Amino acid sequence: MLRLGTRGSRLALAQTQSVAELLGGAEVVAVSSTDSEPGDKGRFVRGVEQALIAGDVDLGVHSAKDLPGQRPDELRLAGVARREDPRDAYIGAASSIGELAAGARIGTSSLRRRSQLFALRDDLDVVELRGNVDTRLGKLEQGEYDGIVLAAAGLRRLDRDRDIAFLFAVDEMTPAPGQGSLAIEGRREDAESAAEAARISDHDALVELTAERAAVLALDASCQTPVGVCARLDGGELSIHGYAGLPDGSEWVRDHVAGDGEQPAALGLTLAERMISAGARDILERAEAMT
Repeated sequence: MLRLGTRGSRLALAQTQSVAELLGGAEVVAVSSTDSEPGDKGRFVRGVEQALIAGDVDLGVHSAKDLPGQRPDELRLAGVARREDPRDAYIGAASSIGELAAGARIGTSSLRRRSQLFALRDDLDVVELRGNVDTRLGKLEQGEYDGIVLAAAGLRRLDRDRDIAFLFAVDEMTPAPGQGSLAIEGRREDAESAAEAARISDHDALVELTAERAAVLALDASCQTPVGVCARLDGGELSIHGYAGLPDGSEWVRDHVAGDGEQPAALGLTLAERMISAGARDILERAEAMT
């Protein structure tokens, strides 16, 4: 039986269990995250990757948005499970961002979300919110915030859809690259496990992730820069939205391209080049210096 490595959070375990079911049965192995500095998203995948390289697990399952652009040479992306809704969700007493009162206290730990919230409404009070999904929802219920922003995919995978007040459109809150997707990683020399991952890989999810990762790599973005890239495949047409901004939302670049779904990497590169021409690289360099 295949062993699937994952983080030990309730969401990570639920996500990996869904992959185990697609495979027709697999053992889910919780792996500890590595020590790291706050804000280091790489910690979410390094522990699983180390277990994979050591042979303690056969495949690693990650939230694709946490997967760094550069990965160990011993590993490869073996598959992408069917994508859940990639959009961001607002949880709180409102049906649109326009309904929020001036000075409303909104919780998020994401620079990307913070930047776009300020770009939409510079009169909001956007404050730090950390912890797993249940912890964040608990803090909202305790009245520490007027509202919070989370990934719709995580809420749905935890059967917390009922908590969603409204969903942001991708052109007002552009999701993180890979948001809603589950990346399955394998060892390069383990063709058998990789074949199992490829067997359950979803074509549309892989195309979208390929485009998003091509764009974010070309933008030279890091976890310390507010960047959103979201690709959606509809029939043969691939549409990609991009955002790059300063943490305070005072300057930003948005763009959108659409084209042939057979060329996702090229289309992602086109989006990045257009955004760079409009000043995105300079904005992101300043954003990194600010953080």
